Amino acid sequence: MGGSAFAGSLTVTVRGADGKPVPDSVVTVHPGGQPSRGPIKFPWPYRVAQQNIQFSPFVLIVPAGAEVAFPNLDKVRHHVYSFSAGNKFELKLYGREENRTVKLPAVGVAAIGCNIHDQMVGFIKVVDTPYAAKSDDAGVASVRDIPSGPVVVRIWHPYLRGMKNEKTLTTTAIGGGDSRETVSIELRAPAHH
Repeated sequence: MGGSAFAGSLTVTVRGADGKPVPDSVVTVHPGGQPSRGPIKFPWPYRVAQQNIQFSPFVLIVPAGAEVAFPNLDKVRHHVYSFSAGNKFELKLYGREENRTVKLPAVGVAAIGCNIHDQMVGFIKVVDTPYAAKSDDAGVASVRDIPSGPVVVRIWHPYLRGMKNEKTLTTTAIGGGDSRETVSIELRAPAHH
């Protein structure tokens, strides 16, 4: 990676109120508290597959303006939609091996569902910073190559209790080296239809 020699990383361990790790939390870091200028590219595929009557992955991070693919790997047809402000879309019934792509222009969250299978729920976190990561099964998310200086660090989870399902962390600056933080979030029960 190019950029200044003064860069650091931030590793956040996310736990629930019960102390258990919380996967699928999204950690975003905004240097100077500002959106990043210029194109943002993440190393993972911008895709949400429908597999075994569920969305995979459950949470996907993409930059604003990204084209996201929705391949159907199931034998049944799906009807995928989002009612989220700025990122509304609808993919009418389509079958196995069929792929659809959707452009998500607005920073925020696209909550996705399937009109046929109510149990199918997924979330796309649309971000305006390249410094974003999702926690793994151990609740750990690592964001690398963050320019040193003041930052605003937020954690988001679809079921986090709080405004916009977000919590701002106490980390306010990144130095060289690896900063670590453990954060506890309160989750509400997922909404069931």
